[in-house]
Amino acid sequence: MARSDERPVDPRSAAAASETHRVIDAIWRIESPKLIAGLVRQVRDVGTAEDLAQDALVAALEQWPRDGVPSNPGPWLMQAAKRRAIDGLRRAQMMERKHATLTAELEATQDQSPEAALVEGLDDVVGDDLLRLVFITCHPVLSLEARVALTLRLLGGLTTPEIARAFLLPEPTIAQRIVRAKRTLSESRVPFELPPAAELAERTAAVLRVIYLIYNEGYAASSGDAWMRPALAEDAMRLGRVLATLMPRDAEVHGLVALMELQWSRARARTGPDGAPVLLRDQDRSLWDQLLIRRGLAALARAESLTRTLGPYALQAAIAACHARARRPEDTDWVRIVALYDALVELTGSPVVALNRAVAVGMAFGAAEGLTLLDALQTEPALARYHLLASARGEMLEQLGRRDAARAVFLQALELAENAQDRLVLRARVDRLSRGVGSR
Repeated sequence: MARSDERPVDPRSAAAASETHRVIDAIWRIESPKLIAGLVRQVRDVGTAEDLAQDALVAALEQWPRDGVPSNPGPWLMQAAKRRAIDGLRRAQMMERKHATLTAELEATQDQSPEAALVEGLDDVVGDDLLRLVFITCHPVLSLEARVALTLRLLGGLTTPEIARAFLLPEPTIAQRIVRAKRTLSESRVPFELPPAAELAERTAAVLRVIYLIYNEGYAASSGDAWMRPALAEDAMRLGRVLATLMPRDAEVHGLVALMELQWSRARARTGPDGAPVLLRDQDRSLWDQLLIRRGLAALARAESLTRTLGPYALQAAIAACHARARRPEDTDWVRIVALYDALVELTGSPVVALNRAVAVGMAFGAAEGLTLLDALQTEPALARYHLLASARGEMLEQLGRRDAARAVFLQALELAENAQDRLVLRARVDRLSRGVGSR
């Protein structure tokens, strides 16, 4: 029984508040990158901009459950953040010309109606701000790990605990990376501007690398119990689509989008009803997402229309397209895949690409040829502890009927694998071969 000084909770109002909080979370994921990008342009500091954005989020969490979600939530959040910035500047009594000018600029827009602010938000300046923020979060002054964390935080809208869970790292580790990254950007006086034309290609490649690293960890988790981490893959695809909108004439941006969407089209088929991994050749292709395949093929066609020479992401997308177009595993054009890998090896010199090419050669021209190439890669230092090299060799050995040798190599791969689902697949291979050891 409630005490006389306690007001009973209305379950309907509690449910409404809970639903509003879910709406706010969805809006925040969409609007926070644009909000932070716009604020960075005005305050010239990533850390300050994020703090102001968080203040606006707090205001929304306090007011929207009571007053309702505004019809134009993005401009509402921007106005709340600007008011917070003005209050902070006034309290600190910053009278230098720089701060006086900044206050005047903020005051000139803070009284706009949400409708007027929305019109401004639709202007090209929003896209410019977002693109600048992309290049800032992936700036070479930061370590790769810091770029990933900051990109997910500022552009992905993920919280620090969410990023930590995604990468199976302690929350303080991620928090420190983000704090250090913002401090480094501030201390290095990284300008809030697009890279010079001479640096644009190199800097764009760095941005694409960060997005693809995030995607790859989602598509094929490097460690832990999960085979995939869908939230990371979906965040990376969303970032890629945003970048393709902001850089519509860059073939490699479209190539990366194509690669991610074509690969992710298989996501539903990559696990069985019991959650166990299903390899590509064994997948039920009717489960492949045809919408993602169409989108991926369209992005690849866009990349091909923009350049005569495909870059590494577009080449990988072309390989993924060969799989996407094959209705059955035996329909796969492995000869074309080998040719695409030839171009990719020449372009990148990557040992991992050479490994994938060797597997494709085995599929196109026979396991003996593939195994010869794989054996030659065993002296490659970068692949010394790469479980997929041992796994690929085991596959070729098994196809050649050398079951005892295949079992030994699969055991080696099992020892090297760090992901629980990878180990599950390899253990099944070892167990199956153990039932027939002795044949060569």
